[in-house]
Amino acid sequence: MENKDTSRAPVSQKSHVVEKPEHPEYIGGSISVEINEKKVSVPLGTTILEACRENKIHIPTLCHHDDLCVSGVCRICLVEVEGMRTLQASCAFPITAPIKIKTTTQAVRKARRHIIDLMLSEHCGECYACVRNNNCELQSLAKEYGVDSFTFGHISEPRYEIDNSSFSIIRNSDKCILCKRCVRTCIDLQEVGVLESVNRGDKTMISTFMDKPLSDVICINCGQCINRCPTGALQANDPSDQIWRDIEDPAKHVVIQTAPSPRAAIGEEFGLPAGHSMTKELNTALKRIGFDGVFDTNTTADLTIFEEGTELILRLYKALVEKDESVALPQFTSCSPGWVKYLEHFYPEYTDNLSTAKSPQQMFGALFKTFYADKIGVDPKDIVSVAVMPCSAKKFECNRPEMDDSGWKDVDYGLTTREMAKMIKEAGIHLPEMPPSNFDSPFGEASGAGLIFGATGGVMEAAIRSVVEFVTGNKIEDIFEKANVIPVRGFEGIKYAELPLGDVVGPVPGILQKLVPNWDWLKGATLKVAVVHGTANAKKVMDDIKAGGKFSQCHFIEFMACPGGCIGGGGQPIPTNEEIRMKRVEAIYAEDESLEMRKAHDNPNVVRLYEEFLTDGPCGHLSHKLLHTEYTKRGKYIA
Repeated sequence: MENKDTSRAPVSQKSHVVEKPEHPEYIGGSISVEINEKKVSVPLGTTILEACRENKIHIPTLCHHDDLCVSGVCRICLVEVEGMRTLQASCAFPITAPIKIKTTTQAVRKARRHIIDLMLSEHCGECYACVRNNNCELQSLAKEYGVDSFTFGHISEPRYEIDNSSFSIIRNSDKCILCKRCVRTCIDLQEVGVLESVNRGDKTMISTFMDKPLSDVICINCGQCINRCPTGALQANDPSDQIWRDIEDPAKHVVIQTAPSPRAAIGEEFGLPAGHSMTKELNTALKRIGFDGVFDTNTTADLTIFEEGTELILRLYKALVEKDESVALPQFTSCSPGWVKYLEHFYPEYTDNLSTAKSPQQMFGALFKTFYADKIGVDPKDIVSVAVMPCSAKKFECNRPEMDDSGWKDVDYGLTTREMAKMIKEAGIHLPEMPPSNFDSPFGEASGAGLIFGATGGVMEAAIRSVVEFVTGNKIEDIFEKANVIPVRGFEGIKYAELPLGDVVGPVPGILQKLVPNWDWLKGATLKVAVVHGTANAKKVMDDIKAGGKFSQCHFIEFMACPGGCIGGGGQPIPTNEEIRMKRVEAIYAEDESLEMRKAHDNPNVVRLYEEFLTDGPCGHLSHKLLHTEYTKRGKYIA
């Protein structure tokens, strides 16, 4: 497999081979068309919708999404094409000949209005009590087309039972408009296949296998279906009411950790364009809400680099020096719970390849109930641990029964970016107006290495920054300009890189000296790594590994379940598309470059943790107990 973009691209009409006929209005692969009496030139095969958008002509859509293949089921994007008897769905009409298009005729307006009326007749629910109120595409279209009554009636009583069986996702089929975005997301974008359209006619509905609840099917909790649902038919399972009760309980000490991706995106919930990092403003808002401690998940992302990087070194040492053939390589990252669950469902024979390190979220939870509790003199039973994450799967992760090695549940509640924004608004706070403030002690600030965990390739880059310095004794800046490991960055679905370590090695750092005697066994070695985001791409890599292909020769592979990594997580602000995700990533990298401390092993707070608490070092007895889990050959966790 070549080092190029192998992501799951949306199916496009442009991919169809269209032979160019002899016609004077064809010019060099482009074609002249007329839209609303204006002549424009577009590439052959461009859809009418694409042509209109390129020329700033508004056409409403519902089933269409930039991340997904063409469907053409909602018909809200209908237009007139001269010479055709019926109106045409612009999203599914490739332009292959000169045509005249009209988008604002009376027939188009009436058809779109009738379609909206018909959808509303089957759409049950009160808008003001819906999680998507004021951010619902159907609601917006109803306003745009002047809907002020239910022309075809309205179902006021629920017809379906709400499925709230999942820790991560709630399904309300009464709000479904059958656009099938969730189906295409689950099947095409993620290649999981939990949701499908069943039955015909007025019996059509979106269902799971045998209509089982989400908790009983192979849902990986990634929440990508939520991010693309135009209404409130899908939403995350929101624990904010319980969190408010704990904040108001004087006997509870409520602490919160914030991950980098929510901080790079939460401004969108307050009207800011994508790409504004709100790290320190968010700190102030959370303190005003009433949280007793506000901490940076990047601290335990730095800790993860120590633990996961040390684990990789130990695996390589056992395999290369001790010739232990039972060592599972390549090592897979384990900080994406959607990816972990995907592997458990589809490739359980490879669970031994997963790093045993918990995710940064869970590591912080374990430290809250042990190290932190002891520092502040609070009984762990009175500590409520909350995590703000970009990811709906984090809700499932914190409720896994094995995540309690301290004797207490590591993380009590997982909040999405959207839910955190809602709580801030409930408190009467407008986030952009908040003055900046720092994170609380004893953890304090973290490194840029932890920060870039939010972008695809970030975990790998953070690991490389530390591991290369550990082994070679050289500064990473001497190898990659400004410590930016460009080969593992970017939105390509699958990235592969080879990093020669050279023939000169440095001394083993003191914190690792009891684990390996020297680095001589790595002289002249080449570290082979890969970065994968989106489970459709994960499937390609795992199938390649099963076949003994190129990726089976890797030493370390970063997997993220969501497109773009955490910045594209299922709990991030809606809408999403590649442009928005790119701007969020740019905000993360810009913040990373603004920091003086950009390597995990330079973080004094993590070094202090090993000196004061985890005294037997990375992958030592205590860190293994609190910060790791283990798999058996059957793919189950054991304590």
